[in-house]
Amino acid sequence: MSRDLLLLLEPGFTDPAHPSERFVCPHGVAIEGLLASDSERAAQLDVKRVPFLRPRQEVVAALDEAHQGLPVLVLGDGHPIPDDAQTLGDKRFVTDTRRILALLAERHGFPKLH
Repeated sequence: MSRDLLLLLEPGFTDPAHPSERFVCPHGVAIEGLLASDSERAAQLDVKRVPFLRPRQEVVAALDEAHQGLPVLVLGDGHPIPDDAQTLGDKRFVTDTRRILALLAERHGFPKLH
């Protein structure tokens, strides 16, 4: 995989446990804001927004059934892989929101958190 893949929950998702309510992911909303601030930089990576309900097929296809928590940044081979990336077979990925934001700055030139 040459490009980074960012998987997020789709904004405004619904949860059957809370009928008639819509939600945003508290871990993904800061990432969404950063992506919205610079669409040209966001175009440098693949971003997929997936439904809330499991199984999350896009996530299963990118990682596996056991790793469906979001957000997740699956690292492509276009940049050096950080030492703290998790490993699953030949795939490297990061799930911590603050670390994802830092990697978006390092790897794609987004502004850093202050």
